Amino acid sequence: MQTKTAFDIKSTFDYYYKNPKEFSRRQWIIIGVWCLLNVFIFGLYLSAGASIGMAGMNLIYGCALIVLYFTRILAFLVSPIIYSVLFILSLVRVVDKPDNAMVYEWGDALWFATLAATVIRSYFIEAYTIPTSSMEKSLLVGDFLFVSKFHFGTRLPVTPLSFPFSHNVLPLTDSTPSYLEFMKMPYKRLPALTPIKNNDVVVFNYPYEDGRPFDKKENYIKRCLAISGDSILVENGQVFINRIPAENPPKMQFKYYVKYAETGFWTDKSFQEMLRKYDISEGENLPHGNLDFAFPLSHDSKLKMEKEQGVMKVDSMFSRKGEYQEFLFPHNPELAWSVDFYGPIYVPKAGDVVTLDSLQYSLYERAIRVYENNDDFKMENGKFYLGGAEIKTYQFKYNYYFMMGDNRHNSADSRFWGFVPETNIVGKALFVWMSWDKNAPNVLQKVRWNRLFMGIH
Repeated sequence: MQTKTAFDIKSTFDYYYKNPKEFSRRQWIIIGVWCLLNVFIFGLYLSAGASIGMAGMNLIYGCALIVLYFTRILAFLVSPIIYSVLFILSLVRVVDKPDNAMVYEWGDALWFATLAATVIRSYFIEAYTIPTSSMEKSLLVGDFLFVSKFHFGTRLPVTPLSFPFSHNVLPLTDSTPSYLEFMKMPYKRLPALTPIKNNDVVVFNYPYEDGRPFDKKENYIKRCLAISGDSILVENGQVFINRIPAENPPKMQFKYYVKYAETGFWTDKSFQEMLRKYDISEGENLPHGNLDFAFPLSHDSKLKMEKEQGVMKVDSMFSRKGEYQEFLFPHNPELAWSVDFYGPIYVPKAGDVVTLDSLQYSLYERAIRVYENNDDFKMENGKFYLGGAEIKTYQFKYNYYFMMGDNRHNSADSRFWGFVPETNIVGKALFVWMSWDKNAPNVLQKVRWNRLFMGIH
């Protein structure tokens, strides 16, 4: 086909469009395999309770994408944008003046990369970054990691109509949704390679957030301390699972009170050196005095800090047993729980039957009403109602998990907002592929070279 230098809608469409009659055998095989996979997904959605119409819309949408790609219509749709970008680049002599051939090559490459990357990140593996310190020092702010979608069973898209490479908000906006909800699909997973195990580092959608589909809620990463069917208890900071002490992460941190001697030994320079030595990236100056601080430290760092010249004391800042902290789940004064003395609390599994009373209601009300989609579940005058009928027991549909951060005194986790339902599980954290320290003193130290391709345990 002869290249045309003119760029207008008609000539561009004529140049781009490829009639399906002209498809090669290889292209038809790819289309057939792609559509068969979408038929398989169609069946999975039906088995999960989707209507034939909704599952059919998803099937048509999936098959249409590959046909539109091979007919070159997708490339044609973005050609004005591609042409504008290339034309601007040509003005500064970065590229030659664009024609139909050049614009098509760029548009085709863009759509191929988009479709391939969307399939990979939706069903296999996706990149994430660590934005907060809740998992320090196991994971650091600025760590970039890969997360497997298939280890725990790939979750089929709940909102398949979404803008590529964005989670829940359109790029360059603060709150504009990046997805359309009219084709909302039911929850369904592919078979898992392995179940979630105690101490697995898991990425999940934050459950205590309303107003978005559960697959578009904010991504969190924590350690799964208790799986479904476990009972979890925290005593003086030590986690017990089914009355057995849990294995503690080697770099687990708690907050400690550190008091320095008022001898002038701690200059600003030596103080900054001390912070770098112990890799302290957060903390606070306590109101007791200028040399009183609260720092998160691992047990080993705490022991070393006590031996530092000029350090007068290093004390734990644990809460007291019997202290009621109202900001903790389930926000029930009858349960005098704190961050360091929490539970015991049972983590439900699918099929469990709970006998309802006021205490069980405070523990499991959100799971039953929100996560299991029973909007009318309520308690009135000491009685419990579902679907307008009184009930005395409830059987759970989903498995649940109890997540905690390794930075135990600076982690908003299940102690604060409760259980994570299986519907919200995204995947298993595999390894750190890049780590960037924005607070490093110079450019050469910005990359944490010792963390590259580090496995996550």
